[in-house]
Amino acid sequence: MADEKDKAGAGDTGSRDSHDSASPGHPVSPSRRHPVSGSSGHPVSASPSQPTHHSRHPTPLYGVMAEFEGPNELVHAARRTYEAGYRRINGYSPYPIEELSEAIGFTRSALPLIVFIGGLIGGLGGFFMQYWIEVMNYPINVGGKPFNSWPAFIPITFECTVLVAAFSAVLGMLFLNKLPQPYHPVFNAPNFALATRDRFFLVVEANDPAYKHDAVVQWLQSLNATEVIDVEV
Repeated sequence: MADEKDKAGAGDTGSRDSHDSASPGHPVSPSRRHPVSGSSGHPVSASPSQPTHHSRHPTPLYGVMAEFEGPNELVHAARRTYEAGYRRINGYSPYPIEELSEAIGFTRSALPLIVFIGGLIGGLGGFFMQYWIEVMNYPINVGGKPFNSWPAFIPITFECTVLVAAFSAVLGMLFLNKLPQPYHPVFNAPNFALATRDRFFLVVEANDPAYKHDAVVQWLQSLNATEVIDVEV
């Protein structure tokens, strides 16, 4: 499922600079921002990344996040990013966007298979439970009918199929979406709280085989993002 995944939004840029500086000896914002465009509307090359904490070891990055103002811009950027060869990407929006799943390459889900296997196990389990009770463990002669009177087993078999399939769907959805998930690195993005309101995000994860930080930053800047930031783990 498209995850199914969590989709989000971005936010206003009015009062962001207050988060970008810190007094000596104190950590700055958990994300690093990159300029996105100059007055001419063309991308500006990213400046070298600076560590956000005054420590010997910089904080590892989860990835690079781009913010967009509308769903069309997000879908267009996601499609171009996938075509550019990136595979560990994800989109976040305030509401489901059907085209977004296809744009990031999420076209197949394992959930139907999980539900099918659950239903199959439930149906077979319900049938053979009755068979074991009626034929092997405690056979009873009811009106001269055979002990293995399978038509009488159909209602319980059907109910067990539906029951286990439903549980498999719920548990499979939670597992595939990695839920519950009280913390996720994208929560560190300053404007990610607006993901449920009116902004849209695209993230390229650092574990992508084609990931190169500076190249990813410049690529996202070229997609007319309103802001590009580093997201720390």
